[in-house]
Order: sequence, then C-alpha cells, then structure tokens
Amino acid sequence: MMMRKLLAIFLSITLCWTTVACSSPTSTQSSSPQTNNTTVTPPNQVTEGRYPVQQAEYDDADGTYTLMLLNTPAGKPPIYRTQNLQMARLTPEAIEKGESTYLEVTGDQAVMHLTEDFKIEYVHTVTETQPNPQTGQPQTVVVRRESNFWSPFAGALAGQALGSLLFRPQYYFPPVYQSGGIMTGYGSYGNTYTQASQRYQSKYNAPPPAVKNRQTLRTTGNLNRSSSRSTTNRSRQSPNASKSSGSGFGSSKLESSGNSRSNTRRRSGFGSSSRSKSGSRSLGRRRR
Repeated sequence: MMMRKLLAIFLSITLCWTTVACSSPTSTQSSSPQTNNTTVTPPNQVTEGRYPVQQAEYDDADGTYTLMLLNTPAGKPPIYRTQNLQMARLTPEAIEKGESTYLEVTGDQAVMHLTEDFKIEYVHTVTETQPNPQTGQPQTVVVRRESNFWSPFAGALAGQALGSLLFRPQYYFPPVYQSGGIMTGYGSYGNTYTQASQRYQSKYNAPPPAVKNRQTLRTTGNLNRSSSRSTTNRSRQSPNASKSSGSGFGSSKLESSGNSRSNTRRRSGFGSSSRSKSGSRSLGRRRR
C-alpha cells in the first residue's frame, strides 16, 4: 500500500512539472536588427482630421519628420513626429480656395499637403568612422549637425508628365544635402518608402542618408544626438517664416522687423510657408 501511495504522489508531481513546462512561453527567435527600409509608425498622436502645419522639420539622422500643428484637440500635443510621412503638392484649385499646407491624419497614416513654396528645415547629420577607444573597432560617430531649408515642390511644372504625380501622396527623399541656398526639388519618390529608397540608391549610387544612418548609428550605438562634438548650425531662419502661434515646441515671437526671438532654448522655427517665389529654383534642375 505504501509503495502505491508513493508511486501515486511521484506521478502527480511529475505531471505538474510537465504541465508547467509546456505552458511556459519560450522564445526561439532572436531579435534581428532593423532593416534599412524599415520606418517607425508611432500610434496616432492626434485624432483623425486635417490640421494646418505651422512648421516642419526633417532629420536625416533617422528620417523623422517633426511637424508643429495648429488647432489640435484639447489634450493632444501640437507636435506630430513620424518617419512614415507621405507628401503631395496642393492643387491649384485648393490654393485658389485659400488652403495652405496641412496634415491629413487617417488612422496611423499621415499625408502632408504642401504649397509650392513651403519650406521644411532639413537637419543634416555629418558622421565619421573612428576607432572605438575601448575596443579599437571602427564605429560611426556623429561629429556635427547642420541645417538648411528644403522646399520639395518649389518651381514644379504641373504641366509636365511628372506634374500630375505631384498631387498624389507619395514618399519623398530630399536631394543631396547642401549648405548654401534653399534646397529645392527631391532626390527620389515612390509609392512606397522602399521604392523611393531604391530609386535614390539607383540615382546616387548610395542609400539615402536617413536609411544609412538608421543602420550604422543604431548598430554602433551612436544614434543618440547628444554625441555630436560641435553645436548645430541652427541660426539660419527661413527668410519668409510664417508667424508662430507662440505655443508648443519651437515656438518663436516675430517682431515687426521680421527678426525672431526664440521662446525656448531648443530649436527655433523649423519650417515655414510663404507665398513669395523668390529664391526658388526649377524642380527640373534637381530631377533627372
């Protein structure tokens, strides 16, 4: 009898351990690094709808767009950040009706409709390959950050064959960064982020800076922007910057003379729209 009781207890304990082991989640798939053409789609930061865009910034350290919106609902921040942004030029009919640059949010998808002269501040990350002081292995580090303004649709000729595509939401990469003069046009475009990236690669024989930086800086652990050794050249203000609402990230007060004084120690204006055509160059000179 005693042996039977001991055997029954032993079988019960064995069964319990087996049950626990089978129900415990085990992961056999190791995390893989982010691929070049992967973008981050954050959860919807505002309710669905249309929001006027006061300022815009593009950072090629990771391809993030930062938009300052107007008329956001109570409790929702005026700042919208995403790497998954499509853009389209406003149609002449919409401009005649008085529409200006706005962001249209549907679910987690965002499309920015721009006037021809809208300027996006382009923050450029300059990197170098240096030996790691601890391991001696080569690593990519940020040495400085610069900024200029980028106008994707400046001087676009809507009558051309490509012109009709400008009014359809697509993914765009800016042209190769330059420090002088407002950058106009675009480096590549596509129905998908991957397609736009591949066209850029084919055109310039190199991946877009945002795609390259997302891979190299994240791999070496230097994506943190504080690693820059020199201050960013951020004093350049758009010559026709629109007036700020005076609230939110990067707000500024514009005096009657047109000079701006930043309300915050962070970035001042980072994008603007103007009806002036001065300083714009033909999009055809940038497009191949």
